[in-house]
Amino acid sequence: MEENGLWLIGLGPGDLQQMTVAALDAARDADHRFLEGYTALLPPRELANMEAIIGSWEMRMRSAVEEPNDLLSLARSSKVALLVVGDPLQATTHVDLQLRCDELGVPCHVQHGISITTIVTGAVGLQSYRFGRQCTFAYPYGDYLPTSPLEIILANRERDLHTLALLDLDPSGMGEDEQQPMTPEIAIEVLRKMAQKLDVDVEGWTVVLCSDMGTGDARVVVGASGDIAEVKGGRIHCLLIPASLHDVEATALARW
Repeated sequence: MEENGLWLIGLGPGDLQQMTVAALDAARDADHRFLEGYTALLPPRELANMEAIIGSWEMRMRSAVEEPNDLLSLARSSKVALLVVGDPLQATTHVDLQLRCDELGVPCHVQHGISITTIVTGAVGLQSYRFGRQCTFAYPYGDYLPTSPLEIILANRERDLHTLALLDLDPSGMGEDEQQPMTPEIAIEVLRKMAQKLDVDVEGWTVVLCSDMGTGDARVVVGASGDIAEVKGGRIHCLLIPASLHDVEATALARW
């Protein structure tokens, strides 16, 4: 890493041993390292090991990334690494950083990482070209619960496409406090509440729960919504909602 600027560096899915060599070199060579801590999370043991692997670092939450004046000012005169779990351009927040750098004349570089999207479609066995739009299940806020995630799932199913549903990390919705990843039980509760609002029956759907993917604790569970709600353990989860299954996909899911 030879020049000053902002470096968006993908850490991979949760195991720092899965960082690319280029990402690892760029992170080690940075003058300042900041871990973006609100769009995704590292397991505690990886957080504990990170300084030994790449050097000292600091956490940055939502406000520091969405209002990045301090970050970009620092990048004018030094090498600044923003470390992102997964791939750094998976979230539009980081694409916005690229655009801001371009407007201000601050060099912006990207070292990609393995994303959850790549892992779950391959690991579970559903064909990647049969996925529609992704969605995110948000924590309910009082009586407010958006139904747009289920609307996306229904639109995908009408087109015979699978859906990847990411799960919220932040009950406060502010992106500043300690993250609390949504559990399978809460995720199914959210799904049922959305279904009730839209008058849709989801109880007969097959649901795939993917937990801690890309780590040594990875687990896949397939079942009805009630089965998934009862799954305990794991830390970071997402759901796959399959459409109809081709023969190979059905055989692949039967493994779980």
